[in-house]
Amino acid sequence: MSPAASTPVLAVEQVVAGYGDQRILNGVSFQVAAGEIVSVLGGSGCGKTTLLRCIVGLLTPWSGRVLIEGHDVNAAGEAERETILRDVGMAFQNAALLNSMTAEENVALPVMEHWGLDRETALMVARMRLARVGLGAAAGMMPGELSGGMRKRAGLARALALEPRLLLFDEPSAGLDPVTARELDDLILSLKAQGRMGIVVVTHELASINVITDRAVMLADGKVLAAGTLDEMRANPDPVVQGFFRREVPPHEARPSLIEQLEWRA
Repeated sequence: MSPAASTPVLAVEQVVAGYGDQRILNGVSFQVAAGEIVSVLGGSGCGKTTLLRCIVGLLTPWSGRVLIEGHDVNAAGEAERETILRDVGMAFQNAALLNSMTAEENVALPVMEHWGLDRETALMVARMRLARVGLGAAAGMMPGELSGGMRKRAGLARALALEPRLLLFDEPSAGLDPVTARELDDLILSLKAQGRMGIVVVTHELASINVITDRAVMLADGKVLAAGTLDEMRANPDPVVQGFFRREVPPHEARPSLIEQLEWRA
């Protein structure tokens, strides 16, 4: 295998990051290869969102590196940084569509901005991206006319607009019914099958995790608590890891029941 072929799409190396004087990530490291889906797991406040912000360049790590196809995002100059980040697509939890634009106009926006195409050509590209996620017939619809699942797909089409090498999902199945969530999982798997894209999915939905995940990374207290295949994760004896996959609250996080609280106050 050549060095270029072995370069991961994403390499997070000992990233330490936070806000103000509050440290959120404390030495996080993992890699994502082309054709691989890595799920990032963990409870609320463990640093998943902060990690995504570091990857897409919205937050500069205090130390450590984020490499996209071998290029250091934060060490790059402004022009090079923009070029590097064009290879990153982000599908937001709430889709983050502009309500004043149609679905195709939302998807065409980054195409016009980064590829410099005229409006009509960009709209043609946008319709191709929407068709790719099963929304070809909805190109002219406004976000308010789309169902929750359709908005997620439209957001994904926009994330795919520039044909990225790295695709990031923030809670893709959140708020969706089981059937629609499974359809989105199948769509994610179809993107993986093309083999050229690395995919990172931040999620807590076990049903989706079991379907799409090649490897998982679990964060806790700002660090990587466990990492590996699903079989390796399920075999990990750590009570937090076991609690996640068994949907159990770890003992140190257990809260008294409402009856116990009322009895204590009496």
